[in-house]
Amino acid sequence: NQAYLQKLGRLETITCLQNGGTAPESAMALVGNLKILIPMAGLIDKAAELARLDKEIQKINNELPRAEGKLNNPAFVDKAPADVIEKEQAKLADLRSSLKNLEAQREKTKAL
Repeated sequence: NQAYLQKLGRLETITCLQNGGTAPESAMALVGNLKILIPMAGLIDKAAELARLDKEIQKINNELPRAEGKLNNPAFVDKAPADVIEKEQAKLADLRSSLKNLEAQREKTKAL
C-alpha cells in the first residue's frame, strides 16, 4: 500500500510512526482513527494552518452539544435501541478525541 500512496500522492517518502512515537512538527489531518502528519518545516503558511485548525475545532464544538444533548435526553435514551445509543456514544467519544488532537496540534502550530 505504501508504494501506491507514494505514487498517488507524489510523495518522496512515507514514514510510519509507532504508537507514542515522536513526530516532527507537522500539520495534521484526521481520517477516522488515522492521523496523517505532514512535516511543516518551511512547507506551510502558519496563519492558514491555524485558520484551518480553528475552523475544524469550531465545527466539532458545534457538534458536541448536539451529541451530548441526545445522550442526556431521557426520552431518547429510554426509547432508542441499544445499538443506536452505542453509536451515539462512540460518535461523542470520537468528537472529544478529535477535539483534543486538534487543540494539541493548534498549540504546536502556534509555537512554531
